[in-house]
Amino acid sequence: MSAVWTIAEQDLGRLRRVSFELLAWGRRLADQLGGPLCSVVLGSHVDRADIQQLIDRGADDVLLAESPGLCHFLVEPYAAVIERLARERSPEIIIASATTAGRTLMPYLAVKLRTGLTADCTGLEIDPESGNLLQTRPAIGGNILATIITANHRPQMATVRPRAAEPPEAKEGRGGVVTAVDVPDTLTGSRVERLSERRTDEHDASLQDADKVVAGGRGLKKAENFSLLAELAEALGASVGASREAVEREWISYPHQVGLSGKTVRPRLYLAAGISGAIQHLAGMKTAEQIVAVNTDPEAQIFHVADFSVIGDLFEVLPALIEEVQRRKSR
Repeated sequence: MSAVWTIAEQDLGRLRRVSFELLAWGRRLADQLGGPLCSVVLGSHVDRADIQQLIDRGADDVLLAESPGLCHFLVEPYAAVIERLARERSPEIIIASATTAGRTLMPYLAVKLRTGLTADCTGLEIDPESGNLLQTRPAIGGNILATIITANHRPQMATVRPRAAEPPEAKEGRGGVVTAVDVPDTLTGSRVERLSERRTDEHDASLQDADKVVAGGRGLKKAENFSLLAELAEALGASVGASREAVEREWISYPHQVGLSGKTVRPRLYLAAGISGAIQHLAGMKTAEQIVAVNTDPEAQIFHVADFSVIGDLFEVLPALIEEVQRRKSR
């Protein structure tokens, strides 16, 4: 049967959240194809409870490749192991997260397997007629969505955005098979030497993992006014986000951009101030649990997805909100 593979990610033996997010994408594709879902895990001394979580959350099989040479991510040994497994087992589809590791590994692996890759997808579906993977991603600077098909080569490969899906709920006792994969030393060599611990992009981590996000757009009028947004974010314990237009006007740096050409976020609270709600921005934040929008235009697109809509001048609304939040915190 045609198999769908997800590439799990680990850090010091613990699986990262994206490993479970990928199961949501993979499970749907596997069900549409009528085949199994397999999660591929590379590492060293990977936590067994985390491996069980892969099965509990939807994987039918786990291919576990462990070796000291796989403890930390390096593209050559990781690609060599997955290439060998793919040639032996012929998966139909391989998907990974569009993290730094995924964006490094998947293009290299696609060249080795002589197949195509669609990066940074926002949608994946199976064509019911051809069985091909329909891979949807933003194009032309996020102004359109293109659907790409790898019709003549296998496996079909794609990366998807972190936080674009919630991990499936765990079902204890769900059946699955964990297969330990032999990793010869010949596969773990690399021309790259790992010298030290990686440095994390603090903006990327704080925005995508934030429980609350306060974002601003063209309505803020100039860069200096983002200090008002920063003040509100500090009062709420939130991270600061921005629309694409605010970033292009250089009012704030790119790591804060939310949308198809920026970050995808899923906070409990998303407050949009002075953001009209372009399609590419909505795609990056519309799955937030609670959306509050402040805009002077009653016809703004952002109000179509907002749970609470405030039609008013943000320069009047935000100071009043900051004052109220601070007052309640002081009590």
